[in-house]
Amino acid sequence: MLQAFHHVAIICSDYARSRAFYVDTLGLTILNEALREERQSWKLDLAIPGGGQIELFSFPAPPPRPSRPEAQGLRHLAFTVPDVEAAKQTLEAAGVAVEPIRIDEFTGKRFTFFNDPDGLPLELYEA
Repeated sequence: MLQAFHHVAIICSDYARSRAFYVDTLGLTILNEALREERQSWKLDLAIPGGGQIELFSFPAPPPRPSRPEAQGLRHLAFTVPDVEAAKQTLEAAGVAVEPIRIDEFTGKRFTFFNDPDGLPLELYEA
């Protein structure tokens, strides 16, 4: 029935800050950007290399979503990278705090976590 992953939608608290993070820091490509004036909302469609998209939304005064301790719902968003250490260094050079690299006990692959500007947990997982 399902064919592929299409997109994940993220609501941010500060559109300019989150746009800069996802476009400039993470290097995602802009597919479309629109101001929806009737909703006082920006919608930014970003391409994820290898397929899929992130829809970044802004809304006036969105409530924060709890993420720690482990709240129900989406736990984190994971991206594959060819070299976790190199990606970690790139993020840290851009001022992003990144957790120490760990090893997945089941696959033996390296991974680490960091947060977007609103604290959404993001993971880098070595391909």
